[in-house]
Amino acid sequence: MPARAIVIVLLIVLTSGVCFGGLYAEELGTHGYVDSGDVKLHYVTAGKGPLVVMIHGFPDFWYTWRNQMPTLAKNFQVVAYDQRGYNKSGQPKGVDNYKTEKLVADLIAVVDHFKQEKAIIVGHDWGGMVAWTFAMMHPERTNRLIILNLPHPQGLMRELANNPKQRQASAYARAFQEPDAAEKLTPEMLAFWVKGAEARQKYVEMFRRSSIEGMLNYYKANYPDVSSDDPAPEFPKVQCSVLMFHGLKDTALLPGALNGTWNWVAKDLTLITIPHAGHFVQHDAKELGTKKMVGWLVD
Repeated sequence: MPARAIVIVLLIVLTSGVCFGGLYAEELGTHGYVDSGDVKLHYVTAGKGPLVVMIHGFPDFWYTWRNQMPTLAKNFQVVAYDQRGYNKSGQPKGVDNYKTEKLVADLIAVVDHFKQEKAIIVGHDWGGMVAWTFAMMHPERTNRLIILNLPHPQGLMRELANNPKQRQASAYARAFQEPDAAEKLTPEMLAFWVKGAEARQKYVEMFRRSSIEGMLNYYKANYPDVSSDDPAPEFPKVQCSVLMFHGLKDTALLPGALNGTWNWVAKDLTLITIPHAGHFVQHDAKELGTKKMVGWLVD
């Protein structure tokens, strides 16, 4: 299948049924910027209390957390930021500027900006990869970890190596790594799945401000290569409590990668699978997800 067709199909299946209504961006919190080296990161924050940092994935921005932020802000200081390459954050050139270590350094900069030693980290999709990595590499700075539709990297790599269905489901990621992949995408293509004309226009404007090349550099810099004969890397165990949500209708990240997650977490693991939800579980199951998230945090 041509790369352009793969991209279109991916966006359809990942986001079918997702509805983007809700609060306006200016109603959700105070906007600001964090310096991460020479890259500025845009964020929105609300509430007081222990720090909760929320990290979006592809193709998205901080606003994806609008259904969770008001409820969380009743008990926590919530910070949702635009990852590098997206929206109002910096958009450095070059694949190397999107390696995982740079993305984790951005998260550290956010936590430091709010003068906190530790934080509760919430991540979806690529934000989930950043969150997993942060928790593994910086256990002393991770209070708790919440992951939405991103299996532990050990599980994902195992499935890519051994499960033909997962390799087929990940064909889009290989297409995104082609040199001319960004030329095949437009803001309208990336946002056409958003329900509601007003919300869709907000996303189109965001993608116009973003670097599509930078967004795809996440895949070019970090997506697992299982074609090598080298043994898969071993990751340090996550030392904090972990809550995972996984929409079982996700056609890109299949649930088989969840098996064995308990082997890579040293403390308690809570896994909530939601049969009717797809990849964007924070929208497909927004009421259930928010209720479970808050209940787990305040317990």
